[in-house]
Amino acid sequence: MAHKIGKQTIIIDGEVGIRSSAAVGSKKEGEGPLGKDFDIIDDDSRFGEKTWEKAESKMQELACWKALKKAELEMKDMDFIFAGDLLNQCIASAFSARGSKVPYIGLYGACSTFAEAVGLSAVFADSAAKNCLAVASSHFCSAERQYRFPLEYGGQRPPSSQWTATAAGATIVSKGAEYPFIKAVTFGTVEDLGINDQNNMGAAMAPSAAATLSQFFRDTYTLPSDYDLIVTGDLGYVGSNLMLKLMEKEGFPLGENYNDCGLMLYEREKQQVESGASGCGCSASVLSGHILPKLKNGVLKNVLALSTGALMSPTSVQQGETIPGVAHLVCFSTEKGGIF
Repeated sequence: MAHKIGKQTIIIDGEVGIRSSAAVGSKKEGEGPLGKDFDIIDDDSRFGEKTWEKAESKMQELACWKALKKAELEMKDMDFIFAGDLLNQCIASAFSARGSKVPYIGLYGACSTFAEAVGLSAVFADSAAKNCLAVASSHFCSAERQYRFPLEYGGQRPPSSQWTATAAGATIVSKGAEYPFIKAVTFGTVEDLGINDQNNMGAAMAPSAAATLSQFFRDTYTLPSDYDLIVTGDLGYVGSNLMLKLMEKEGFPLGENYNDCGLMLYEREKQQVESGASGCGCSASVLSGHILPKLKNGVLKNVLALSTGALMSPTSVQQGETIPGVAHLVCFSTEKGGIF
């Protein structure tokens, strides 16, 4: 059964793994370097719906449907749904789950939500459940309208800004599943170094990513070189460079095995996304569509995946508050036994 080691890390003792995963995206995601890794790409950013918010719910529904189909399971086989998004009161997730008749646990960790959902699913699957569905999403149009400006405003985007992914990712976390196994989860602390620019979220999130990752290494007595890939959620170009400096300062310098989902999803200069991708759907889709399949195919063996979130709201920004960050980590491995 799951148990805590060190300060923040939970070891998953049982054979808890990813039974299946699926990724959904829109036109811009399909045109990026990982376009072929998406299960569903729809050039219509409304996905046939009347509003962007309804479109985001539809993306979650499609991702869940595809993950269930791959696993040859039905929604009734799920014990819990862990889901979240960026919209007020997480309506994309709640509206997507209505009618499922599965216990729903709504989450908000901003862009850290997917790793939070997968981590909690693993803890539950190692104790009180057999199958858990973890899903997260974001939509460029709904996020821009809620957090920044109406699209019609046509505001200029500074180089440090990021492009919210119109995407969703879903995974089924199961007891007794084949690899990739979830070996450990480190839930992060809220960190705030005083960044108050909503167009520089990478800098706001990097301290929390460095804090969570370095604490994982201390808790498990492992090193960055022990892993094939260490990937953050959506720090982008600015945040990733800051992350490298912070990790070196912590005594755990990262090498060529480090990457960021925000730098993987788009061709940054060609697709004009400034510092890179962001949003719950960024790490959710890159993990579900690209990284987890590589683990399942044996291309990767040991992976640390962190989703990173900027915990701001339109109200807090208008009131001049700084932007706290949080990052949650999930350790994946193809090895059945312990790796710590």
